[in-house]
Amino acid sequence: MEPMLARGSVPSPGPVIVLVAGEASGDLLGADLILSLKRHFPHARFVGIGGERMIAAGLQSIVPMERLSVMGLVEVLGRIQELFDIRARVRDYCLNNRPAALIGIDSPDFNLGLERQVRDSGIPTVHYVSPSVWAWRRGRLKGIAKAVDLMLTLLPFEASIYRDHGIPVRFVGHPMADQIPQEPDQHAARQALELSEAGQVVALLPGSRGSEVAGLGPLFLETAEWLARAMTEAPTFVIPCINRQRRQQLETMIRDNAAWQALDVKLVDGQSRTVMTAADTVLLASGTAALEAALLKRPMVVAYRVNALTFWIASRLVYVEHVALPNLLAPEPVVPEFLQEDAAAEALGEALQTRLTAPETIEHERAIFSDIHHQLRRNASDRAAETVAALIRGDPLPQDLEDT
Repeated sequence: MEPMLARGSVPSPGPVIVLVAGEASGDLLGADLILSLKRHFPHARFVGIGGERMIAAGLQSIVPMERLSVMGLVEVLGRIQELFDIRARVRDYCLNNRPAALIGIDSPDFNLGLERQVRDSGIPTVHYVSPSVWAWRRGRLKGIAKAVDLMLTLLPFEASIYRDHGIPVRFVGHPMADQIPQEPDQHAARQALELSEAGQVVALLPGSRGSEVAGLGPLFLETAEWLARAMTEAPTFVIPCINRQRRQQLETMIRDNAAWQALDVKLVDGQSRTVMTAADTVLLASGTAALEAALLKRPMVVAYRVNALTFWIASRLVYVEHVALPNLLAPEPVVPEFLQEDAAAEALGEALQTRLTAPETIEHERAIFSDIHHQLRRNASDRAAETVAALIRGDPLPQDLEDT
């Protein structure tokens, strides 16, 4: 049963802070933020929407977070009234109980509208994780300026965009950089996956959605086939599968092709980070996994294909030259990117072969990835909590050299 929150409920001895997360990644960020905020406000009460991690950290969730976890236009349209009702419920709780702050964690399509409604009533609002205004839809900044009193960004270059538009902002660092050790243990990862210490390992990450695996899975396996022929000793190829459906999809793909059956391919349930840690190089679709691979210091190659019309439209909307986050964070592009028709097995195979056999390239890329790790490793949850606490107390927002 959902917890009931009465109008004008008895105040807690500390501030009431409302947090709203709509996805698993936001739930993780929110849980760590709650724990850090407790050090500033030991008697605070946390209310809002979150998953298991946030609830375990002390959140009283108004509705199950799963009700916000909707992907795809058709799916959203089918649930639009429910989403509006949930937003209204959180808004009404804020208006009736006057919390010290509302913190929206990612999920901008839901949270920014909620934040604007709440901020209009004089309640401070925070948005944690910048929408990708640096890549496309920069017009959203006008709406963001009306919705938030404070933006917390995970990437350093995002902060300057908000500052240029007069939006209070602080770069807090990336939680993933805090979680991943500076020197990942490849030996332990191979032991965990029962992989040989001697041979070379290539991680293949064609995506987590069925459509991505359908589009990129054959290309990645063709690349593995090319690489196995080109190398004196064929590598072992390891593919993490996010769920049973993706595993079955890949098993069917391999079973229906005799050449792929002959490859040394190992499918692993989940454990994508362990798989990348165990690998010597990684072939992956663009996305957060590219940043994760960089933090793991793994040379990589990025490839992606989408519908031709989708690519044509997207290419006219984006502001950046690269799709791989490491290339946006590095002083020079170091991750090869192969998009659309450029994503061919031979080209991908040659790029991977270089990252298996060229020591200077390998060390150069690892050194740049190490610099990126240092840049993003900032104790993000503590910095975020410190900044939110200052906003709640009415103190000047903390600033660091990299923020100015």
